[in-house]
Amino acid sequence: MGSETAAIRVAIVDDHRMLLGALTEWIRNAADDIETVLAVPTWAELLTHPAFPSRVDVVLLDLDLKDNIPVALKIATLRTSGVRAVLMSTYSEPNVVREALAAGALGYLVKSEDADMIVEAIRAAANGESFVSAELDMALSQNDESGSPRLSAQERRVMALYGGGEPVKSVAYQLSISEETAKSYLKRIREKYRMAGIDVGTKVALRKRAIQDGILTPTDIPGGQF
Repeated sequence: MGSETAAIRVAIVDDHRMLLGALTEWIRNAADDIETVLAVPTWAELLTHPAFPSRVDVVLLDLDLKDNIPVALKIATLRTSGVRAVLMSTYSEPNVVREALAAGALGYLVKSEDADMIVEAIRAAANGESFVSAELDMALSQNDESGSPRLSAQERRVMALYGGGEPVKSVAYQLSISEETAKSYLKRIREKYRMAGIDVGTKVALRKRAIQDGILTPTDIPGGQF
């Protein structure tokens, strides 16, 4: 591409072969800065493909592959490989979305989204930014009847990692942000909860609240202890 910015290299994993072809075409027609380097129907074929991970920046991953491999493990594998994850699903239930974001996905798309939304999510992930459609973000907020404040996707990830026992330095490393930025997120999270009348000033209190709000499960915490 000469002196132009390199294209974002995308891998698509979806067990519906017709959708694989359709997604490839939609992305090609909607964006000239995104290149689909591979499109495969299984997680195993992604891992064994010669282009993965060295020629992949973002994976557009179907949440519903029915292979009994936990999505958290898949996202952790991608993150270790230096690849960002955007999940696709037919489901839009807030709890499913929260779990995906807490696991480290940088985006979540319902398969009914149009091509422009898919492109926007891929570009955001390539920049290390989170993306949830306005409709899903509203559902996340409206579905919460616990009195908890509305957190951004990145704030939920910080809360999940820190509440799960990671030190601030590790949180920053895993999210590819600076330690000061991670501290700023924690300060913002605590302030939002304080404004909602909920004290999460200590790590233990923050952890308990993260579990109560579905951002963490007890199994996410080493030893399952508080």
